[in-house]
Amino acid sequence: MSGKLRLGMNIDHVATVRNARGSAYPDPVRAAKLAEEAGADGITAHLREDRRHITDTDIEALVSNLSVPLNLEMAATDEMQKIALRHKPHAICLVPEKREERTTEGGLEVAREENRLAHFIAPLRDAGSRVSIFIAADQPQIEAAHRIGAAVVELHTGAYCDLHAEGKFAERDDELKRLTDMAAFAHSLGLEVHAGHGLTYDTVQPIAALPEIAELNIGHFLIGEAIFRGIIPAIQEMRRLMDEVRAG
Repeated sequence: MSGKLRLGMNIDHVATVRNARGSAYPDPVRAAKLAEEAGADGITAHLREDRRHITDTDIEALVSNLSVPLNLEMAATDEMQKIALRHKPHAICLVPEKREERTTEGGLEVAREENRLAHFIAPLRDAGSRVSIFIAADQPQIEAAHRIGAAVVELHTGAYCDLHAEGKFAERDDELKRLTDMAAFAHSLGLEVHAGHGLTYDTVQPIAALPEIAELNIGHFLIGEAIFRGIIPAIQEMRRLMDEVRAG
């Protein structure tokens, strides 16, 4: 088993709760600092086109206050590129985005947009940000991400988690096998491999056990657990489960 697996804590839905009342609280930056205290290795925030949760002001405050790396999730648009170039976060993860979706529903289509995405990420990479592509566990998409010069791919674990929740265990195991094979394939190309979307205490360990995966990004479930446990204990339990499986 490889070394310590990093945990990126996504704080988007702290902002969702805040925005539901149009108030100043709960503060996503405060949540980020508590996540650091709890053992998160980085903070992830998705600045959506419609600003439904994280806002431009949140990104400015995170850049100013974090002592761990910031991973800025964003769509591949001119507006978001300008924001990223202004703030120069440690990492940028490109994700698909549709206004009508509740959450990110699938991986980015890279293979059909190689030329555009290659030109899009070049200035981000030149500015010093590590560029990640959020994709399905699909070989052509991984190959395309490699060709355009991405440093990282983040494999979408949503289907695996949904199948587990629905009790479709044979199909879940097929999806886990796909994730296993594609993590190994991406690693063989020299890409750093991350994973995320929908992971819970019940589903995290089989993904955390994949030796090629360097980082998991988890948010919605942990914010939900924080209502009952508190944010620090919720994150510490996820950290414990990840570390347990990596310890073999």
